[in-house]
Amino acid sequence: MSIEINNESGVEVDEERLVGLAAHVLAEMDVNPLAELSIIVVDEDVMSELHEKWMGEPGPTDVLSFPMDELRPGGGARGDGEGPADPALLGDVVLCPTVAEKQAKEAGHSTRDELELLCTHGILHLLGYDHAEPEEHKEMFGLQAKLLESWRAR
Repeated sequence: MSIEINNESGVEVDEERLVGLAAHVLAEMDVNPLAELSIIVVDEDVMSELHEKWMGEPGPTDVLSFPMDELRPGGGARGDGEGPADPALLGDVVLCPTVAEKQAKEAGHSTRDELELLCTHGILHLLGYDHAEPEEHKEMFGLQAKLLESWRAR
């Protein structure tokens, strides 16, 4: 598993832990161990620019995902279901730790926990999950909770 992390935010984050989490999520989702993922940690100005450019929304957000290859868990790059997914460049998960910190305070948990939740959420988006519809929301957030629970229990 090739997971690169680039912290451009000026905020200290536990990069090793985020890489470990990402590896755990990808392994649990049966993604080929040769797949590549990039995690980029940015400040609010950069996140605001990305959020506006790609989502048409003003201001910073917590996480954005930019998929590269179409990939589904447990299937090939085309989701054929024949064993682990083919090696692929999954894409980028972009995190904003200052937004995560604000959300963590509101949720009553640590910034580290919030960044782990956001990283997991971003990876699931790269794998094709969404939460626009109620059934999708239930599936994605249930899976997200299960993955975080298994990560924290290990």
